Parts: sequence; structure tokens; C-alpha cells
Amino acid sequence: MSYKNCLASKSAAVSSLVAAATLCFSAMASAAPLASFDGGLPGGWTGMGGYGTSGEDGVVTASPNGGAYGWVSTNGGVNGTTLPGGGSVGGSFVQTSVFSVNAGDRLSFDFNYITSDGGRYADYAWVRLLSADLTQSTMLLTVRTTPDGNDLTGAQSQGSSNVSIIGGAPVWSPLGADSGECFDIGCGYTGWLNMSFDIADAGDYILEFGVSGWRDMDYHSGLAFDGITVGGDSQVPEPASLALLGLGLAGLAWGRRRQIV
Repeated sequence: MSYKNCLASKSAAVSSLVAAATLCFSAMASAAPLASFDGGLPGGWTGMGGYGTSGEDGVVTASPNGGAYGWVSTNGGVNGTTLPGGGSVGGSFVQTSVFSVNAGDRLSFDFNYITSDGGRYADYAWVRLLSADLTQSTMLLTVRTTPDGNDLTGAQSQGSSNVSIIGGAPVWSPLGADSGECFDIGCGYTGWLNMSFDIADAGDYILEFGVSGWRDMDYHSGLAFDGITVGGDSQVPEPASLALLGLGLAGLAWGRRRQIV
């Protein structure tokens, strides 16, 4: 299935960055789940800032896999908890426990990006694969709205083009007081999307989901996720610990912020 055809069945999508991987958005993950969020965050997972689990809530419908999903939000985020570079000031992330893969195993997960921030202060979220020693293996996904609010953008890959976000002031409890609010154009949500790719090298890995404020921590954003599968097998992971390495967001020109009433 081509990348373009995978996107065709979606109401919204996002550009992504992948190294040593084959990527495709599709309707559902078919492998057995690595983690379930019905009982809260899985044992052995770690996090910092604002994160948790939830069921159907506002613009975020129930997970495509049924039941609860995990989330991270800049609401409750910690200063300095962000990817290096650019104008990010802080945010939140969670990391899975360590899991093992064989060369060529397919990793898949569902995600939904939600933001009340826009214009030239658009926040961003990321998903990346870490080695067991917490060094970055692969940046899988970065997502933010463009300054004019029309598109979602990250690094381009496989000839993909940006497509529109589902616009509006999103209602979602993890956004806290900013649920139902919007700063400038670019607010909205993606709806549930699925990402999958083939891991090139066998080994032990950790999956990290994060979100960060851009230039300030006003008007919150978040990332919901579920349906994490690896190679068709459920696995019993070991605890992982804290780390942040990754993508610099530099060279972007941002205008002075003005209050939107």
C-alpha cells in the first residue's frame, strides 16, 4: 500500500520523520497489543509532567482498539522537559518499559494530536524509539500546526504532503482550563491515526511519547496514544528510566504574541 493511499482513508494526517524504517498510516494495527491502558498506565512505565489514561472524552473518541488510551499534555508540564533546540520551554513525556524485537519486526501504534495553541506559537508532539541505554534510535513522528493554521507538519518523508487538521477549539479534559479554548488559527485535533514501521535491527528498545509548549506554556496541547504492538506478540517489559534526547526545532521565525479574545 502506498503512503498516499494509506492517508486517503483518513480525515486528517501528519507528516513524519523515519530513519531505517518503513512507514505507513493504516486503519488499524493487527498485531497483539504491547500495552493496555484499561487499568491505568502499565507497570514499569515512567513519565514526567502531565500524563495519564482516559476513555472517550470530548473530541477524542474511544480508542480504535476499544477501552482507554494513554495521553501526555503540556497541562502540568515541567520546564525543561522537551526536545533540545528551538524555542521549546517545557512539556511532558512518558516512556514504555524495555521491550525486545527481532530484526524486521513491525512496531505500530494509534495516535491523536490535540492542540488549543496556534498561529506562530504552535506547540508540538513527538514519538521516538530509544535504545535500552536511552540513546535515540529513531525519531518516528513530530507533529505541529503550521503558522497559518492550515496544515500539520513535521519533517517530510516519502514525498508526503501536509493535510489539514480538524479545526476548532478542542474540548478535551487533559487540556485543563484550556479545554474548549483556542489561541489563533491552528487549533484542533487529528482524529485517531495509525503509524507502523519495520524496526531494522534486533535489540531492546523503549518507546517515548511527548509534547512540548513553544515559547511559553499557555494554551495547552496533548497527544493521545494506544494500540501499541510489536511483531504480533504481547511482551512483559522491564522498567525504563528517564531520558530526553532528540529533535531540534531551530531556524523558525516567530512573531510577537498577541492575546486572542
